[in-house]
Amino acid sequence: MSPGAVEAAVADAHRREWASVLAATVRVTRDLDAAEEVVQDAYVRALDAWARNGVPERPGAWLTTVARRLALNLGRRRRTLERKLPLLVTPDAAAPGAPAASGPGLPEGAARFPDDRLRLVFTCCHPALSREAQVALTLRLVCGVATADIARAFLVSEPTMAARITRAKKKVAVARIPYAVPTPAELPERVDAVLTVVHLLSAAGHTAPTGDALVRHDLAERALDLARMLHELLPGESEATGLLALLLAHEARRATRTDAAGQLVRLEDQDRARWDPALVAEADRLVVAALAAGPPGRFTLQAAIATLHALAPSWEATDWRQIVTLYDALLKAWPSPVVALNRAVAVAMVDGPAAALAEVEALASDDRLAGYAYLPATRADLLARLGRDAEAAAAYRAALGLTANAAEREYLAGRVAALSGR
Repeated sequence: MSPGAVEAAVADAHRREWASVLAATVRVTRDLDAAEEVVQDAYVRALDAWARNGVPERPGAWLTTVARRLALNLGRRRRTLERKLPLLVTPDAAAPGAPAASGPGLPEGAARFPDDRLRLVFTCCHPALSREAQVALTLRLVCGVATADIARAFLVSEPTMAARITRAKKKVAVARIPYAVPTPAELPERVDAVLTVVHLLSAAGHTAPTGDALVRHDLAERALDLARMLHELLPGESEATGLLALLLAHEARRATRTDAAGQLVRLEDQDRARWDPALVAEADRLVVAALAAGPPGRFTLQAAIATLHALAPSWEATDWRQIVTLYDALLKAWPSPVVALNRAVAVAMVDGPAAALAEVEALASDDRLAGYAYLPATRADLLARLGRDAEAAAAYRAALGLTANAAEREYLAGRVAALSGR
């Protein structure tokens, strides 16, 4: 097999199998750093072994076997060192190589989710960690993203991100965060935290907070991979189904969010003929299933809204009244000023821009929207539709001052110029 083919096979196995291999190895090491080290070694060894013997039929199983063997060897070496240096080494109850907790040792309900990847996800998204640490650890440990790439996503230096990830891992160890699925009583709150991390990752991918490009395709793809995994591992969780539907609806139109020059294209101006009909159909099926499962949560309701947009033949033909109704339900499930702001956009299509502007003006006093660029941007759009060009231009300038993404800044500057020239 050619070196290029082997490298491609290893890269594919890294994308598909990393989480499974690492999660299975952590059960042996009970140490995140040690598990990462041996899993990385297993992938390196695959390059040579697969070149000599061919790619195995089950690459993930091959990698897991090698990684676990390396982990056991590492544990034996460490225990030997402890015996030889008894005065210098403090015994660790959770030393690598010790038998992993299993069976009765796991929390009640863990048997419902036998896949080790789920334990890894819940470890990364434990509430004892900050949200930034949760996202970084999920990217590093669950997705296998290189620290340098995570640093670029957060716009910090690689040493800074490496230090953050190290601190997060230490907190996992010091706080004795269990490598386990939460108990049934803890599960609803913890699932919401996990889904929120994936949603944040997707949002950062589809609209990068900073930088030159509007879309970070790598982050969007990682988020979708995670959502699919969670849907597979939590088949009874309707909100996991709803999150996957939401991300699929966004993914269906990702290629049309910018033009050939990388400039922002508004939803109403996007070429719907280029939207992916298979992804839209899949999102629609999942939304129907999530809604049928019981009272919908915030991700299912957002998915229903996104899917209505994706199914509409045009901006004008969108079922705006139904979207307002869905936003009303979303506000009850998730009382957020951002939801109220998005609802105002739909209200403008049903009751006109003046009615929507009144709602947006009322939101201006909400401190939670201070510094939120989409508030003045939405206000500017409504003012422009009412013919109040000078006020609209001023509002666009206010939004411009709050925006760090270059593509969004260029769009807002263009709106200011257009209004000033009218």
